Amino acid sequence: MKHLISLDVGTSSVRALLYDEAFDLISVAQREIKIMSPDNGWVEQDPIELCELSKKVLEEILVIAKNKNLEVSGLGITNQRETTIMWSKKTGLPVYPAIVWQDRRTADFCKSLEKKGFSKKIYQKTGLRIDPYFSASKINWLLKNVLQIKKLIKRNDVLFGTVDTWIIWNLTNKEKHLTDVTNASRTMLFNINKLEWDNDLIKIFNIPKSILPKVLPSASKDNNFGVVKILDFSVPIIAVCGDQTSALYGQACFKKGEAKATYGTGGFVLVNAGEKVILKNSKLLTTIAWQIDKKIVYALEGSIFQSGGALKWLRDNLKLFKDYDEADNLAAEVNDKSNIYLVPAFVGLGAPYWDSAAQGVIVGLTNKTKKQHLIKAAFESAAYQVNDILKLIAKDYLLKIKKIKVDGGMTLNNYLMQFQADISQVTVEKPENKEMTGIGVAKMAADILSWSYKNNSVGKEYKPNLKKQLRNKLLVGWEKTIKLTTNK
Repeated sequence: MKHLISLDVGTSSVRALLYDEAFDLISVAQREIKIMSPDNGWVEQDPIELCELSKKVLEEILVIAKNKNLEVSGLGITNQRETTIMWSKKTGLPVYPAIVWQDRRTADFCKSLEKKGFSKKIYQKTGLRIDPYFSASKINWLLKNVLQIKKLIKRNDVLFGTVDTWIIWNLTNKEKHLTDVTNASRTMLFNINKLEWDNDLIKIFNIPKSILPKVLPSASKDNNFGVVKILDFSVPIIAVCGDQTSALYGQACFKKGEAKATYGTGGFVLVNAGEKVILKNSKLLTTIAWQIDKKIVYALEGSIFQSGGALKWLRDNLKLFKDYDEADNLAAEVNDKSNIYLVPAFVGLGAPYWDSAAQGVIVGLTNKTKKQHLIKAAFESAAYQVNDILKLIAKDYLLKIKKIKVDGGMTLNNYLMQFQADISQVTVEKPENKEMTGIGVAKMAADILSWSYKNNSVGKEYKPNLKKQLRNKLLVGWEKTIKLTTNK
């Protein structure tokens, strides 16, 4: 039986997943990624660590495959998107830490672009709103502020890449400087109508075109992302896709209007928008979901900067619990009617508010508040933010979402899933396999290899059963709390 590996380089961890032809998960290797915050609103990672951890989990999986005498047909790579890395093409060494997608250091520069009137042009070309979230302003900052980069640019010795590009470069022994359309579409430099780097955008952000990678479809019979040589294996990279649209593919949201929500470090709601670009100057984004051979599919996206990140903050900064199983149990202990609201705007707010200056708040504290209440409020904040995006989809695009498919680590919490169903009045469908990000890019590879497989089976459904009066009361409280955080 043949097998595929999915390498998922996320924000919190790197995972390698081994699947057989039926897409049964054979094995998983995982390592946690360190996140650094050297200044307020700054979020960084070590590019070398990202590369080394990727190699370690791949080696671990390949040893398992070797010991079991399993044939590995190929590799799919999925990754945190917008995160920006620059390195010397001669030495292969990074010239600065990776600036993570959550980083807000370029907020003032982005505001200056808005004041200059670039918002409409950028939206029409990219489907994106001007925001520090995306790669272009991060590249601009690096070019202006890192002395080593200024020197290397003069010698034509700098390359840029999102995480997929950096990992491909290193796994292929520095032979391939490539990305795919989904990751390119998150840089704010890629024209999603023409499917090419846009010269006007490159000029706006003052970025040398020579540092940008070549863009390929997410998966294609003609693709050549290169070959990874580890141990005794030579494994071709068959598919590459940004994590959120990989999850959309993994959830089999192949029809226009089908939606999924991912609950990871950040939260993301994506809707299949079909094969044509939809631009309505909305607070939602229009992005490329995937390109398989010549067929391209777009998606509407609402991006939440902090979802599971709120729980990580409670664990690491406030030391309220040791692991997420404990957090689940503590949240379940709350049975009173206290309404605590937590808005985790640690790096501003994403959709639908798009406020870089927003700061987190906690509302409703009393002398009876315990850590259990804060943990429960952190879970609920993820659902409230997803609901805000669903409301926007219904308002701006007249799409009433009746069912959302869910994935990500937080979906293990049954309270959150039921609360999402209740607060959004939707059916929440959780698959048996929660690894939708990893499985999505692996299935793209399988489709190129003409494998036959069944789509995911439903693990559990959650139906709304909250009384209308209580739901409305909870939503009013959330809306009042949000107004305390945002400047808009």
